[in-house]
Amino acid sequence: MFPICFILFFLFLSTSNAAVQDFCVGDPMGPESPAGYSCKPVTKVTIDDFVFSGLGIPGNTTNIINAAVTPAFAAQFPGVNGLGISAARLDLAPGGVIPMHTHPGASELLIVARGRITSGFISSANNVYYKTLKKGDSIVLPQGLLHFQVNAAKIHSVAFVSFSSPVPGLQILDFALFANNLPSLLVEKTTFLDDAQVKKLKAVLGGTG
Repeated sequence: MFPICFILFFLFLSTSNAAVQDFCVGDPMGPESPAGYSCKPVTKVTIDDFVFSGLGIPGNTTNIINAAVTPAFAAQFPGVNGLGISAARLDLAPGGVIPMHTHPGASELLIVARGRITSGFISSANNVYYKTLKKGDSIVLPQGLLHFQVNAAKIHSVAFVSFSSPVPGLQILDFALFANNLPSLLVEKTTFLDDAQVKKLKAVLGGTG
């Protein structure tokens, strides 16, 4: 006869396994929260929810920053929803730059796959950490801190990044300042830029006011 402790142990295993939820494939049609999307019914989940092919496709770098970001976040890759991970591809043409930006919801790990990329971040104490990375090098960029990427090669450079959240969030500093309707006078006061420069940047980035 089994001791009562063994019986309780096996009972615990059986009940806990029954309560385990293996995954929470996101339902992009539902509401999004900082934690991701609500779960798609398991009966509607397929293998395609766990596969994403977009990172193998070069992004279109014909734009003002000569760069492109291909995200594999919960919205594009439902299988990562709820798993605490996501990814993206960075394409930087010669002269390309990913401007100063933050990810409020995740830290970032970047791996250079082609070319050379200068990347770094600014700490909350305003200390600057940056380095030019070659193929195979990686850099970690802490959650919430301003950081950037600049193509340091004369060829098209590529990096792959992973995030510690399926919904890392994104705020680009230049667009936050100059691509909205915040009155120019307030932008000038808070950035110490003159009126002509603020108006010029608003015109380039589509801001008003």
